[in-house]
Amino acid sequence: MYFWAMSNYDYIIIGAGASGLLLADALGSDDFFQSKSILLIDKDDKTQNDRTWCFWEIGVGDFDHLLQKSWSSIYFAGKNLRLSTSIEPYTYKMLRGLDFYTYYKTKIGSYKNILRITDTVDSVTETSDGMEVRTTKNSYRAKTVFNSIFSYDSLYQQNQYPVLQQHFIGWFVKTERPIFDAKQATFMDFSVPQKGNTRFMYVLPLSEKEALFEYTLFSKNLLDKGEYEDAIIDYLNVHYPEEPYIITEKEQGSIPMTAHPFHSENTDTHLSIGIAGGWAKPSTGFTFYNTAKHVKKLIEHLKEQRPLSIFHKKDKFWFYDMLLLDVLAKNNHLGQSIFESLFKKRKSSLILKFLDNSTNFWEDVQMMSAPRPLPFIRALLGRIF
Repeated sequence: MYFWAMSNYDYIIIGAGASGLLLADALGSDDFFQSKSILLIDKDDKTQNDRTWCFWEIGVGDFDHLLQKSWSSIYFAGKNLRLSTSIEPYTYKMLRGLDFYTYYKTKIGSYKNILRITDTVDSVTETSDGMEVRTTKNSYRAKTVFNSIFSYDSLYQQNQYPVLQQHFIGWFVKTERPIFDAKQATFMDFSVPQKGNTRFMYVLPLSEKEALFEYTLFSKNLLDKGEYEDAIIDYLNVHYPEEPYIITEKEQGSIPMTAHPFHSENTDTHLSIGIAGGWAKPSTGFTFYNTAKHVKKLIEHLKEQRPLSIFHKKDKFWFYDMLLLDVLAKNNHLGQSIFESLFKKRKSSLILKFLDNSTNFWEDVQMMSAPRPLPFIRALLGRIF
């Protein structure tokens, strides 16, 4: 049966972004949850291409049929390094938000136990027997709420963990002549002026005439919009002088970079998911693939009927991320030299494996011995003492 127009549900999912849609699909497609009533709420109908996700993985993946583009080689540039390299066995993959939304909204619409509505959530409150979610139009109750609403408020109310942001503006550019190398993605180009920060250009060629240029920073504060766009213009003028182009689309975003324990506020009836749950990689801001992995773990956790409050577990990579963020918070300009040391001394595939939280202890040692150790030793001592 369809659970239409109910006030009480087993699960309510707040937000139909990557985490909400992937979780709704995972619940709806698993027979274990067939008897569960599920409400998915989002303030937006997800009919716009509001973002681009990129990730890397080995072999064929769950999202290959939705990809806009993929690359087996990347380019890195620093102050003294220019490197074009294969990333085998990995492939770097690009997914448009709209393609993802369209596909998963259709899938979720076929599940008889899921209702998706467009509404704005005003409050989420714990009750004696579960959770209450109040929206602009209605009020709903559930045994469990999965919440993707993110706010910087709690981050800025603490000082134990520094808070940086991965912030960016991107232009999709189309040229008259075939000038881009469509077989290679620019992972990081630190040749742009650093201005005391960690700044780089991210270039994803979709074809020989189309590419996404994204000016990106790892820093505490956002810039004025014009500063991002001026940097993109300067980059195009330097690398493709006198080449006419048009801007076909723009995107912008900001992702928190912090080791703050988002999970500490989870309860057995209320679990934060996605960026709100700390599912973004703290040291890089990469979110999509981490989210997909977290959803799979969450489904198994639910099937084992274990308390939600113990879902999250810290690991060694959280500690590594914390130290890097401690370094960048005090010396934001060191990002360029740290990443340049990694790409100069270690294989790109090992770097991606490390950033994917998949390396063993010996590989961790190789990675951590590449940059100058002094800033990290100071960060470690600062944590100990």
